[in-house]
Amino acid sequence: MNRPEPSAPVTQHTGREVPTFEVRTFAEKRHAYALVIPVINEGDRVRDQLERIRDLAPEVDVIVADGGSTDGSLDDAFVSGAGVRAVLVKIGPGKLSAQLRMAYAWCLDEGYRGIITVDGNGKDGVDAIPQFIAKLDKGYDYVQGSRYLPGGAAINTPTERTIANRLIHAPLLSLAGRRWLTDTTNGFRAYSARYLLDENVQPFRGIFQNYELLFYLTVRAGQLGYRVAQVPVRRVYPGKTAVPTKITGVGGKLRVLRQTIDAARGKYAPPRETRS
Repeated sequence: MNRPEPSAPVTQHTGREVPTFEVRTFAEKRHAYALVIPVINEGDRVRDQLERIRDLAPEVDVIVADGGSTDGSLDDAFVSGAGVRAVLVKIGPGKLSAQLRMAYAWCLDEGYRGIITVDGNGKDGVDAIPQFIAKLDKGYDYVQGSRYLPGGAAINTPTERTIANRLIHAPLLSLAGRRWLTDTTNGFRAYSARYLLDENVQPFRGIFQNYELLFYLTVRAGQLGYRVAQVPVRRVYPGKTAVPTKITGVGGKLRVLRQTIDAARGKYAPPRETRS
């Protein structure tokens, strides 16, 4: 077993607004791209997913962005054996967007050319990872996975989610981002380093705490003229068990809708743009 390299808590990453976090490193950097997997208490779902990614052996370094799991699913012996390069453990405040800010900042400081993100709840077909790598290699800056494209699959998706995805979320963010996208709620996506580092993007701000960063990065890429693409992916919801999600109750769904509308109307844009 590879022993993790300990790290003191990191509070400020190269001047960016990033929550305090700790790093457990299990391997050296090997590839040009990182695969960031945000998780919190996903249990066997994330374990199964990590093993599938290891067996697939895509040319990415796997980085787990842990929001503070307490279920023991990410113990050192397991993640090392699953081929994970590093586990970043968020200590500071915030939810999904804070986890992503933490992981993206760390990956950029490590010199990755691009970052792929996939949820850690096991719903996504990780065999699509090479498609994202291919798009990044071709110079695309934002690559959105879509279960609705030919070759993709939406299995057991709750009806209310299909309606929200297709009739509200995708049209709003596509209109705001000036690029037609079909599955903008899907966290399976990729970004180039140049896009994330653009001063007119500025993703490392404390305003991004929940789902705001996902929605903002969707609209901002098209607004700034970056190359945008979609790839077909498979997303499977369990048929007879509870849906693995952190969005629960009417209040949670309304908050996500509010964040979508805010992203579409430009609330998260940087205070001022830098013109070259």
